[in-house]
Amino acid sequence: MGETQNKQQEQDLGQLLKVRREKLAALQEKGKDPFQIMKYDVTHHSSDIREHFDELEGMHVSLAGRMMSKRIMGKASFCNIQDLKGNIQSYVARDSIGEESYAEFKKYDVGDIIGLEGEVFRTKTGEISIHASQVTLLSKSLQILPEKYHGLVNTDLRYRQRYTDLIMNEEVKDTFIKRSRIISAIRRFLDSQGFMEVETPMLVSNAGGAAARPFETHFNALDEDLKLRISLELYLKRLIVGGLERVYEIGRVFRNEGLDTRHNPEFTLMELYQAYTDYNGMMDLTEKLYRYVAQEVLGTTVITYKGTEMDLGKPFERITMVDAVKKYAGVDFGEIHTLEEARAIAKEKGIAYEERHKKGDILNLFFEEYVEEHLIQPTFLTDHPVEISPLTKRKPDNPDYVERFEFFMNGWEMANAYSELNDPIDQRERFKAQEEQFAQGDEEANHTDEDFLNALEIGMPPTGGIGYGIDRMVMLLTDSPAIRDVLLFPTMKSLDK
Repeated sequence: MGETQNKQQEQDLGQLLKVRREKLAALQEKGKDPFQIMKYDVTHHSSDIREHFDELEGMHVSLAGRMMSKRIMGKASFCNIQDLKGNIQSYVARDSIGEESYAEFKKYDVGDIIGLEGEVFRTKTGEISIHASQVTLLSKSLQILPEKYHGLVNTDLRYRQRYTDLIMNEEVKDTFIKRSRIISAIRRFLDSQGFMEVETPMLVSNAGGAAARPFETHFNALDEDLKLRISLELYLKRLIVGGLERVYEIGRVFRNEGLDTRHNPEFTLMELYQAYTDYNGMMDLTEKLYRYVAQEVLGTTVITYKGTEMDLGKPFERITMVDAVKKYAGVDFGEIHTLEEARAIAKEKGIAYEERHKKGDILNLFFEEYVEEHLIQPTFLTDHPVEISPLTKRKPDNPDYVERFEFFMNGWEMANAYSELNDPIDQRERFKAQEEQFAQGDEEANHTDEDFLNALEIGMPPTGGIGYGIDRMVMLLTDSPAIRDVLLFPTMKSLDK
């Protein structure tokens, strides 16, 4: 029975699509091909008319958008038009637009894009509307919009056909408008702090600055293998060497890793570097930045994500990795001095480690297992072990640890910051250790970057640097459950496979 119904639905759909094409052909035969229309002058959007009705009542306006519904009632009809800013009703009467135009209007389909000219008025039921004096078909829709898009069985179609998702779901459009406003607010804030926006290469010979596997490609003109960048760090630091003092970049980076609710192989990262400050300066900047953006975009510094309230208005908590592990795991790495002791406590607590892992790596494994999920309110997790921080300055009073923090909210890492390592001799040793890690099977280890080392030898001032995950920030500020919901076109598995 189900199969018979499906076949009938497919036949009905095919007939409806055929009718739409026939309508287009008829218009083209009459010399009224909508696809030949070059432009349409729009004076107002739907929300402009609603918000300024008192000034616009009785005025002549023109707007354009997609027809989302239509009610034919003899000599007069109603339709609803959706544009960038919302929906508005239009009253379309034969006596107002003419008999021929009205006959054509009655053949228009839901999904067609039309232009409307007419007078702003309020109907007897009190609805703000446009009394149309002219209706123009601007584009013919040859497909049929879904009636209830969220009810589709194949939910990933929303991501594959984002254009339809944006048409059918107002909250989706609102999320991406907010995303744009968030990035604009970030730029305004940093510009006000004296930062300069720059652009650095995406195609690089050595993809460094993060622990991630890169995508690889081949440049035919030079017959060289290149990689897509995994971070923005090493080029931005070169600019600090060059004397630019405060720089930032918002851009796509690429990591050859899995897909899940918080990971996409291409995503938006922002990194900034400021000369003559340290990771404490980066903490202060981060607090101010997050507060500013939330206030600008949401009008509040208290945000709610999946029912959990987070307060950006209060001072953010600051806790060292050692203290956090002591607090949540009951293990004090301040009292663990050798690799053997670290391995013993890991075995006791059931923490799996690899042979190549040093004491600092094992501390980090404890952090990931016991602590991360508890960092819900804005928290700076500070002072990481040197083994997992190849580009960071050591703490002068405790060289096993570095001046680094990760910023957490909702149990997620939102940012990663350093007092940047500017000692070229130490940096070469760190790269050497990373090369050894790579040789032992760590595919995410950094490789030695000789040009970057040369830049450090020229001389880099004391510098604070930070990288922000923009997509996760947008997820939190828009209450979006997955990274796919804040990327207009997320990576999807090919339908051919």
